[in-house]
Amino acid sequence: MDFASFLREKQYLENVTPNTLRWYRHALRWLLTENPDELALKDMVIRMREAGLKETGCNAAIRAINCYLRWSGSPHMVRQLKERVVVLPIFTTEQIKRLTGYKPRTAFQHRLHLLIMVLFDNGCRVSEALELRGADVDLDNLLITVHGKGRKDQKVPMSFELRKALFKYRRGEGVLFTTANGTPWGRIGALRSIKLHCRKLGFEPPARTLHAMRHTFALNYLRKGGSVFHMQKILGYSTLEMTRRYANLLTEDLQAIHQRMSLLDA
Repeated sequence: MDFASFLREKQYLENVTPNTLRWYRHALRWLLTENPDELALKDMVIRMREAGLKETGCNAAIRAINCYLRWSGSPHMVRQLKERVVVLPIFTTEQIKRLTGYKPRTAFQHRLHLLIMVLFDNGCRVSEALELRGADVDLDNLLITVHGKGRKDQKVPMSFELRKALFKYRRGEGVLFTTANGTPWGRIGALRSIKLHCRKLGFEPPARTLHAMRHTFALNYLRKGGSVFHMQKILGYSTLEMTRRYANLLTEDLQAIHQRMSLLDA
């Protein structure tokens, strides 16, 4: 068993995406041998930590390596590291109002405003939003076809407000978000534009800005009574592992609930 055969099977038999193949290749570089024993796997994790990888980075690589180990029939697996539970960065209610209430004037501003509306309205990944085409938008049934990870397409709902914005903006069946010269808008360019837009509106964007928009959607969905299982479907997760993180309500939510439930306030 070797790395090349593993990658070829993933590519041609399982039809994984190019991004997934790159993830496997990057992770397998940590292995010094194609048939590691338990000691070699422990040494690998130590090297990851010495190189400065955080727990989340190590675990991302470990998931890919364990996939290879299972494929190769290895009796050994790598235990994932315990990750710190952190409060996910989100946008405040006031910041959301400033962004969604903005009145665009130029073509660039309309494009940027629509991207922000899409990210806040259905919580899709920025890569998924940037791949949207006019043909993916069903205005009559308030649905958007999102092309998710692992070549998984799914239909997600949209609000009436987003429908209005899409109706005003959409031009044909092609890619929605393009640059002025018609080329696809990239993730880095979109991130830079959103951060700059936030600062122009008078506030500093949260850490991990694009992920924060997804976190904000998820937390708001739960705050307003949405089901964790429905949210899992919308966000495109195959398991509840990531979805559970969004279920950890902020301190202010817990405080508000406690005031209503306290026996001392009967």
